Amino acid sequence: MKVIVITLRDGESIDRALRRFKQRCQRAGVYRDVKRKSFYMKPSEERKIAKNLAKKRQRKNRHLL
Repeated sequence: MKVIVITLRDGESIDRALRRFKQRCQRAGVYRDVKRKSFYMKPSEERKIAKNLAKKRQRKNRHLL
């Protein structure tokens, strides 16, 4: 689990501190982890999705050459 700490600077508004907190959460990948773990996916489904993404990357790279 990732711990993100934000200290309030002198004269800084709560809105500004909240914005910094959200940015750090996004950079740390917290939102991505929550979204991924929000539902159960069978291992076979995960492999199928990974395989399709690999094919998509290969097609994209092939067109760049």
